[in-house]
Order: sequence, then structure tokens, then C-alpha cells
Amino acid sequence: MKRLAIAGILTVLLLSLITGCNSSAGTSSNSDSDTIELRFFHRWPTEPKKQYFEKAVKEFEELHPNIKIKTEAVLNDSYKEKIRVVLGSKNPPDVYFSWSGEFAYNFVRADQALDLTDYINSDTEWSGEIIESQFKPFTLDGKTYGIPWSTDGKAFFYNKKIFKDLNLEPPSTWSELIEVSEKIKEAGITPITFGSKAPWTISHYIGSLNELIVPEDVIAKDYDPNNPEGDFSHPGYVTALEKFMELEPYFNKGVNSVDHQYSRELFNGGKAAMGYFQLAEIGLIEPSLGEDLGVFNTPGIEGGEGNPNSITAAPEGIMISSKTKHPEEAMEFIKFLTSKEKGTEQLKEVSEYSAVKGTTTTENASKLQEEAIDLIVNAEKTYLWFDTAVDISIVDAYLNGTQQMLDGKKTPKEVMSDVQAAAKKVKK
Repeated sequence: MKRLAIAGILTVLLLSLITGCNSSAGTSSNSDSDTIELRFFHRWPTEPKKQYFEKAVKEFEELHPNIKIKTEAVLNDSYKEKIRVVLGSKNPPDVYFSWSGEFAYNFVRADQALDLTDYINSDTEWSGEIIESQFKPFTLDGKTYGIPWSTDGKAFFYNKKIFKDLNLEPPSTWSELIEVSEKIKEAGITPITFGSKAPWTISHYIGSLNELIVPEDVIAKDYDPNNPEGDFSHPGYVTALEKFMELEPYFNKGVNSVDHQYSRELFNGGKAAMGYFQLAEIGLIEPSLGEDLGVFNTPGIEGGEGNPNSITAAPEGIMISSKTKHPEEAMEFIKFLTSKEKGTEQLKEVSEYSAVKGTTTTENASKLQEEAIDLIVNAEKTYLWFDTAVDISIVDAYLNGTQQMLDGKKTPKEVMSDVQAAAKKVKK
């Protein structure tokens, strides 16, 4: 009898356990066991973008109660290093931001990026709203690995009041830029604000000057890490560095000891006449300068063999780790961030031009912002940010060398010698 009683008790316990398991499997998507966690890594830990993404994550989670997003963010230069480390770890983020071009291709070649081509092709109602050309810098060997989130370009900003007071016009050639800078300096005003403590700002000058001076076919060959013929030997590269150094007397003092934000604040405060900024920064400067803010494209360089109607402009996008266990949910999050509704919001709230069509309008953009986006749309040729368009070893040789050049420790020829040596190693 005791044995029968024990057997009966065990049977009841077993049935209870089975019932409990079945009950758990059938619970709502809010249960802990059914909640999916995605790790999201981006490069904006400061305001206003920090709050923008926190709000976006909260909105997404409310729409998808079974998905929780864990966010981590670090600033620009730190991000470039950390993203490489975390993607190579055993527990990489599911969703991450990436610059386009060679920066993104490195993740593809390392098998750290998920092929998103089928997702793009299967939902054209969503993907068809994104500017088609912006997919190209995330496409390698016919497959697309990143979804464009923003697009941006580089141009000179100028203070119209200072120019008017000194009876100056925006320059259209490099010689005119030097002449204008000299007159501003004579008036006791800093002609061009610049900060190169974080050297990515140097790369934007280098990229723009290269594309104006060096022939397009030479740049294509030199920037391609798989083209052994590209050796950065064209004399135009030295000329580009020389042109950059022509601006040095007109920069604020101690450029290598101040960062880009400092230089922007200098311009915001009316203490500098010009600055080389990203078009997305209009929203960060226009509230201070108002109608006194103007923009002009990088002036053409006399004798240059590049395209005078080119512009440094590139999309930034979102990628998914090839190791993610939840590709469908990760893609759903990306679709949310790259929707037309969010694209319209992001320009108004964080001054980032969306890569989604029709998101820059009179309702959410100033007249100057609309004119700025036309600089990108109407350019004959667009080049990616230099520090993401070429191999990181070549970038480091360029930026470290140029910082030393600004300190008077190297010449343009010596910098290019270092660059050529780095390129030789990369392509070998």
C-alpha cells in the first residue's frame, strides 16, 4: 500500500510539472521566458542623440512587448576601436552602427555582418522609401550588409555678418579662399576654426582636397585595398597636403590640443568667420547665428585634376551581427529606425538628414538645411569620408603624419612617404 501511495504521489507531481511547463510555454509574450533581448551599439552617448535613441528604443519596445533592447554607446574615435573588439568577441551586439565604405566592408570580410539582401528585396514597401544610391556604400560583391540611416556632407560654413562687415563674398576658388582668409585675419578675427585633437577632422580635409586634385581613376585604384597597383604615388597627394597647410596660418591657435566641439563653439560664438563642418551641424549652429549662417561648397583648386563638382558625402548605417540569434527581430528594429516617420523626426530632433526619401521638408527643415541637402543631391560625384573609405592602417599613417605636420615636425612629402609604406603593407 505504501508503494502504491508513493507511486500515486509521484504521478501527481509529474503531471503538475508537465502542466506547469505547458502553461509556461503558452504564456503571453510578456513572460520572461519569451522575452528576446537585443544588444544595440551606437556612437552617440551625448545629447541630443542619446535621448533620441532612448526614446526610439522605448517606442519600439511598446510596439513589440516581447523584445527588449539593451543599448551601449561610446563616442566617435573610441567607437571605431571598440566596435572592432566587440564584433570579434563571443558575444557581439546584435545591431550596430557603422560608417559606410571600407569601414563596413572590413566587417563583411571578417564574417561579422549579416547579409541583408533578402530582407531588402522582400519588403520593398519599406526599402523602396530609402534613397537607392545610399545602399551602394554598404554593398559588396552584389550583397548588401547595411541599411542607410543618415546621409551627410561636408562644406564650409561662414558668418554672413563678418563677411558683410568686411565687404567679402564667399570664395569659389582656393586662391579666393586664401585671399578672403588673409583679409579676415588682418581684421583681427580668426578666419577658420579648427580642432584636430580627435584627428578624424583632418581626414575630412584630406579627402576633399584629394578628390579635387587627384584624378578619379587614380583615387579609385589607390583607395581600393585589393588593388596592388594603388600606391599613393601621384604627386597630387603631396599637393593636397600642401594646400591644407596653406590654411594653417588662418586656423585658431593650438589646433592639435582642441577638439571639434570647441571649434564649433568658437564659430557659434561669432569668434571665427569660417569652419569646415558637416551639413548635419547646421541644426547645432543655426539657433545661435540664425540668418547670419551661410554655407558654400569646398572651393575648386586651380590646376586640380579631380572633379571640381564633387563633394565629400556619405551615408551612415545600421548592420546586424552574423552571430545574432534573432535576425528577424533585429531587422524589425532596423526597419523601425529607418521608417519615414522616424526619418522625419531625426532631422528636427537631432539635425541628422535621413536617408529616407521625402524626409527633408519645409515643415521640419530650415531653408538653409534644404539648400544644404541640395549640395549632395546636385553633386556630380560623391566621395565617402576618407577615414572610412580606405584601410585603417593608411588612415592612421595619414592622420598621425598630418598632426605632426601641423606641429612642424613633418613635411607633406614625409607624410606621404609614411602613407605609401602603409599602403604597400596593406596591399601586400
